[in-house]
Amino acid sequence: MGMKSLVSEARQIELAIELINLGARLQLLEMETSLSRERLLKLYKELKGVSPPKGMLPFSTDWFITWQPNIHASLFINIYNYLLTHAQIRGIHALVKAYRLYIEQMPPIAGVQPVLSMARAWTLIRFFESNLLTTVACTQCGGHFVAHTLDLHDAYRCGLCHVPSRAGKKKKCEAETPLQAIR
Repeated sequence: MGMKSLVSEARQIELAIELINLGARLQLLEMETSLSRERLLKLYKELKGVSPPKGMLPFSTDWFITWQPNIHASLFINIYNYLLTHAQIRGIHALVKAYRLYIEQMPPIAGVQPVLSMARAWTLIRFFESNLLTTVACTQCGGHFVAHTLDLHDAYRCGLCHVPSRAGKKKKCEAETPLQAIR
């Protein structure tokens, strides 16, 4: 029986290491592993060389509805749902696999982090499990996008088919040289 608990603990440590390497916050680690807070703190410091970030996890569904986060959240949740349906994995293992597949689709550009962090991906799944968010098919392209469950969805058009007028303006302006901006 002692052997079984050692193996179980080793699996929990392995899971915690994987989550930390993917950017998980301490609260997420506490919820998804059976390791003590002290053990998780030591593990985090050993892996990252610093203490874990403090502060609350994201808690608003509205963040997932804004233009760019919605596209990323929709990509992630579609990957996650596909894995639930076709790969017969559940829980934290489905989250880890889906998040890995999501970040594979986001090529690193000058060290910029993906729009959807591990904490936000975990929170997104919780919002879906609580029926606060759902996916809605775009009437134009047919893709499934994250939306508030109680919103009206009759003529839903996604952020890719109906790009907001200010989308991407900041990056475009930053990329222009002063001479190009004058022309």
